[in-house]
Amino acid sequence: MLVTSRVQDLLARERALLADLQAFLETQGAPPEAVEYARGAVRSLDETFLLVVVGEFNAGKSSFVNALLGADVLPEGVTPTTDRIYVLVHGERPGEPEPTRDPFVSRLTYPLPSLEGVALVDTPGTNAIIRQHQALTEGFLPRADLVLFLTSADRPFTESERQFLSLAARWGRSVVMVVNKADLLETGEGREQVREFVEKGARGVLGLTPPVFLVSARGERRGGDPGFAALREALTTRLSETERTRLKLQSPLGTAAEILSGEEVRAEAARRTLVEDLGILRDLEAQRERHRGTMLGELDGQLNRLGRLLGEFEVRADRFIDARLRFSNLRGLINGRALEEDFRREAVAELPDAIDRQFGTMIDRFVEANLHFWEDVQAFLIRRQPSSEVARTRFSYDRGALLEGIAGSARQHLETTTEHELARQLSRDAEDALKGAVGGLAGGIGIGAGLGALVGATAVDFTGGILAGLTLGSLGLFVLPNKRLQAHRGLRQKVAELRAALERIVRREYEREQERADARLRDAISPYTRFTEQEQARLAGAATRAAELRARLGALQEEVKALG
Repeated sequence: MLVTSRVQDLLARERALLADLQAFLETQGAPPEAVEYARGAVRSLDETFLLVVVGEFNAGKSSFVNALLGADVLPEGVTPTTDRIYVLVHGERPGEPEPTRDPFVSRLTYPLPSLEGVALVDTPGTNAIIRQHQALTEGFLPRADLVLFLTSADRPFTESERQFLSLAARWGRSVVMVVNKADLLETGEGREQVREFVEKGARGVLGLTPPVFLVSARGERRGGDPGFAALREALTTRLSETERTRLKLQSPLGTAAEILSGEEVRAEAARRTLVEDLGILRDLEAQRERHRGTMLGELDGQLNRLGRLLGEFEVRADRFIDARLRFSNLRGLINGRALEEDFRREAVAELPDAIDRQFGTMIDRFVEANLHFWEDVQAFLIRRQPSSEVARTRFSYDRGALLEGIAGSARQHLETTTEHELARQLSRDAEDALKGAVGGLAGGIGIGAGLGALVGATAVDFTGGILAGLTLGSLGLFVLPNKRLQAHRGLRQKVAELRAALERIVRREYEREQERADARLRDAISPYTRFTEQEQARLAGAATRAAELRARLGALQEEVKALG
């Protein structure tokens, strides 16, 4: 490389830029291959100038390279003969292929003065049947300083060649177009048509018109080809010390531009993802509020059904009181125990079992609605796959882990919140409330047993209140009507206490469960909310840093361009 003070300054600034770019990528958690490309760009400044030959299988690359070098250096054939990348360098004597750190790259020496200061790279066909060939070729492209892009006169500029050339354009490679097998074109008009076709296609991909050379490797080997002479002359100019220096400095900058563009695309995709995710989290909160409203409406309906059961009991009890507290039933009033048993059988009837069943229905619906909500949360988050632009970035991994945490909270809720657990909790709360309403109940009773005890106490109060002071001698005209009125009032009071106790139990447990669910959702979402805030700040800083790097890159590219 021609090292002047100006070139030394450019080299130092370029190294600093590439080092800063690598550090920026690592800080941003870019994909590993992007970081490796940045490292490779730094290394390429110390490597020999790389003249890379690419093209489709059957374009005659090996025969073209042999003709260009004037020696049978590479094997030729009708099948893909190059299954790896060969780096040809000048040496004192022909050598066998030597392995390198890359298992798919071999180094080959040959005594060719034309290769002094240059490494010529022969790559597998870009459309070979063995897909590894194309991966090798595309992976080596970012290291190229100058690309000889070979196509064939019998099928010039195919679609796969256009796609591969677009990769060269993305990496900012300098390209020379070569059309091999030009001897198949019998007329000058045909040759010119092919030249124009290739120029037009290359211009559409590269955005500029690269030089196009029509050559015949076979003609060159048989005595000389004018196209080869023109190509050699152009390469002599391109491979001069000054031009090699310019291209050598220019190639890593093209790599840096592509890497930086990729990071900018990933950052924008991450910003879009965060905006969408925040909207989704807001939707989850809104969905939770709608769920709360729905459950509250269903709760009122469940309480109304409980109220109807108590109302039906009250009607039966009123009828019992009116039928039994009469002078005609004086003999029946004497036997308090029998009267109590009749009250239980005719008025209480199946009330405890009915309320037990109603509690069961309420619990079923309560649990079902809650589990459906969390199933929806889990399913929705699982569908939130990252976009392809941010795949394999640290942002994607961190975001995925946090979203999985939210989905995991939903999954844990689904696994641990069971109907049996909620029923047990409601039963405990009901027992506590009924103890307060009845007083002195033994522990461990169920809802039905508790209700039986409560309405049993109502029966005891009712019969005891009637029988107290009832003697044959004390019966007057208004004794039984007063007792009947007293029984109705006592009944109203007991039913009201029962209704209030049950409503208090249900509403309290509903609120507790809603609070627990809200807390679980908040706890699950809060790490991701913090993550989005941190990522938004990081991305804002990254945009500023990327703009600084982009400005330095553009300035260097202009200065390197001015070297030629």
